[in-house]
Amino acid sequence: MRWEGLFEDLETQWAAEERRDLDAEIADRTRAERSRVELAERYAASRGNTLTLALVTGSGCTGRLTDIGANWVLLRDATGREMLVATRQVVSVLGLSQRADPAVTARRFGLGYALRALARDRSAVILTDVAGGRSTGTIDGVGRDWCEISEHPIDEPRRSAAVRSRRVVPAAAIVTVLRVSRISEADVPGA
Repeated sequence: MRWEGLFEDLETQWAAEERRDLDAEIADRTRAERSRVELAERYAASRGNTLTLALVTGSGCTGRLTDIGANWVLLRDATGREMLVATRQVVSVLGLSQRADPAVTARRFGLGYALRALARDRSAVILTDVAGGRSTGTIDGVGRDWCEISEHPIDEPRRSAAVRSRRVVPAAAIVTVLRVSRISEADVPGA
């Protein structure tokens, strides 16, 4: 009887040790897999989620993630306004999926390409830079690492008489670009 109890105790200890080893191996593999996950893959798995982004300017923006690019995300807020956000200017994210989706890749084009589309469409924009400055107007040109915006009142179309100045903004300084249609700056989040 004593031998039987001793063997059962040893068997229980052996099984517990095997379980601890297996748990440690699973934890190590999970950490290793997670270390290979890129933030873009987490964004891709979060498409359709409502995210709140804290930005380098100290402000934030909230919206449904509708698109993802090589170095940008597109959020649509509750009123339907769309904001392009440079991902390198994001400090933290709330609402991001726990999963990653490597199968759903981001659009291959970068922020410059998206800005060129805004310039081509002659869309009025409010561009925010890393210093928290805002430029309102129309993007007239986009270079490799810069964009030029003709500044004019956001509620007026781009006409020579309305243009107050032309500002060149380095791409590395762009935080957000809000595409607008006949709204005032008072309607802009964080203004």
